[in-house]
Formats: sequence, C-alpha cells, structure tokens
Amino acid sequence: MPIDTQHLIPATARRGGTDAFKKYIPGLLLCAAATALAITVNAALPAASPLIIAIVLGIVLTNVVRLPAAAGPGITFASKKLLRLGIVFLGLQLVLSDIVSLGVPLLVVIVCIVAGGIFGTILMGRLLKMSPAQVLLIACGFSICGAAAVAGVEGVTDSEEEDVVTAVALVVIFGTLMIFGLPLVASMLGLSPEISGMWAGGSIHEIAQVVAAGGVIGGGALTVAVVVKLARVLMLAPVAAVLSVRQRRSGRVEEGQKRPPIIPLFILGFLAMVLLRSFVDLPGAVIQAGSFTQTALLSAAMFGLGCGVKIRSLMRIGARPFILATASTVLVAGIALAGILLVQP
Repeated sequence: MPIDTQHLIPATARRGGTDAFKKYIPGLLLCAAATALAITVNAALPAASPLIIAIVLGIVLTNVVRLPAAAGPGITFASKKLLRLGIVFLGLQLVLSDIVSLGVPLLVVIVCIVAGGIFGTILMGRLLKMSPAQVLLIACGFSICGAAAVAGVEGVTDSEEEDVVTAVALVVIFGTLMIFGLPLVASMLGLSPEISGMWAGGSIHEIAQVVAAGGVIGGGALTVAVVVKLARVLMLAPVAAVLSVRQRRSGRVEEGQKRPPIIPLFILGFLAMVLLRSFVDLPGAVIQAGSFTQTALLSAAMFGLGCGVKIRSLMRIGARPFILATASTVLVAGIALAGILLVQP
C-alpha cells in the first residue's frame, strides 16, 4: 500500500516554495508581454531591434506610469537571471571558423580595441573622480558588447544597482546615436563599405546596434560588421574571468558571502554554446530555435533593465558619466578605426 508522505512535509515549507515562485509571476508576465510586443514590432519592421524596442518600452513605461510593487521581483529576475541565460544562448551565434577567418592582424586589433577601451576608460574615470565600480561597468559595456557585458561583469564587481542601470542607459543612448553617426562619418571619410562595416563592428556597443548600422552602410558591410562584433563578444569570457580572479584576490567578500567563481557559470555556458555551434553540425531548426530563445530572453531582460531607468534619477547623476561615455565612445571608435586602417591593405 503506497505511503502518503505529503503530511511529513511541513505545510509552511510547501507554502513557502509556492509563494517564492508566485512572487515572480506578475513581473515575468509583464516582461513576457513586452517581449511579445517587441518581437511583433520587429517582425513588421525588421530594422527595429527587439532588444532596443524592449528597453525603450521599459524606460517609457516606468517613467509614465507607476508600476505595481508586485511586479518588482519578476522584473528584477528578468534583468539578472534571464539576461545571463540569454548570454548563454548568445554563444550559438558564434562560429570560431568565422572569427578565425578575419585573420591574425584584425584579431589583434580587436583585442587592442577591448583592452585599450577598458583601460583607457578606467583611466579617464579616475581623472573624473567617478566610482570605480561604475567606471568599470561603463568601460566593459562600451568596449565589449553593451548591456550583456555590463551584466557579465556586474556579478564579479562591487557595483550597485544604480551603477548597472546607469551603464545600461548610457549604452542605449550612445550606441543608438552611433547607428547613424558612424555611417555618416565613414561616408565623410570616404571609407569603403567593407572598412566601414569593420569599423562599425569594432566600435558600436550592442550587436543589434551593429546590425542596424551595417544595414545603413549597405554594400556588404553587414556581414563583416557582425563577425567583427562577435569577435568582441567572445572577449567577454576572458575579461569576466580576469575580473573574477581580481575580486577573489582582493578579499572584498563579506562574511558569509560566497567568493565569486573564477569563471561565472553563465560564461562557461556561453563558451559551451560557442564550441557546440563551432564543432557540431547542428540542424538549422536548432540554430533558429536558439536564436529565437536568445532574442526572447535578452528582450525580456532589456525590458527589465529599462524599467530601472528613471529619467529623474538619470538627470541627477550629473554630467560626469555622460562625459565619460562620450570619451569612451570616441576612444573605442578611434582605436578601432586606426587599427583597421593599419592592418587592411
């Protein structure tokens, strides 16, 4: 005769597990609705990135209406956990052979872009006497891959929520300006579509923004822009690992708090997806499903991050973050252009 063990589990424990899940539902439903709307708009207007649409929706919504407190836990879950899961699936976009095909000289330039952008931005942040954690988030976001990089390094730094929100907002503002600004400057300089595409991939912050800029440039710029950008994305793994080791060695871990892993779990997942896509002949349906999953997860996360961007709070942060963002954008774009012109015949 089966033994009913349900009565052996305390009722409070059963209720606790259910309640812990239920608190995320309102916010996640809101994120799901925003994601569905962003993907629908993208289907009608392919030039409009669902990630950018989602974060703009979040910014507009949180500044126009007062979101219910019940939505908070789910929105926070999306902006942190779903973002990192989206980064894992982002690895399915990378094929190592495509990146290797860029050639050693251009790959060296990409490493210089990321390293020079990070160290240069940190130096400028010190001169501006800004918070080191905020400066580091801006440096990684502008030098590697936008909001995904901000999320990637946030877990291995002593950053505050306001630092993360500010860095993401600056990525959106300056990366969006570059969608049209970089092609205009490239045209004024008389650069070929291929060189312009490389420059876009080497300097614009988000993948979605690179795709948009590549479309504006035209003439085959889009493909090379995306490959160069994905090579920058791959740099997220070593940068996150270095920062994690730095955090562990610094000893800045509160009592009872776990030390950060040498390589965060989601970064290992990201690398595993890169290797899977590179060495396993995956069916097209699997790649498409992974791409859709990545888009949906990152769109939900972008909406969640957008909900944390309060215009009034952003206006109160002062001019220094905007000055640093401007200088970092110019620095990264300058390194990228100089390096590309140096190695291209």
